Amino acid sequence: MTQKELSYFEDAVGHEKSIINNEKKDTSNNKLSDEELINFMNNELEIHNNLKNNLMNKLEEKANG
Repeated sequence: MTQKELSYFEDAVGHEKSIINNEKKDTSNNKLSDEELINFMNNELEIHNNLKNNLMNKLEEKANG
């Protein structure tokens, strides 16, 4: 993996972490009251968490491979 590709993955992981942190704050600080919206945000949180994990797994594969 080139340095440019590694930087891309690191930026993508950082981006996903930022989204996850913001979504957690929005749902846990009672900023949302609509149950349907809360469910939607929880689903989005799961999607972004999976993306972050997939990116981390790819980085680990490259590091160990």
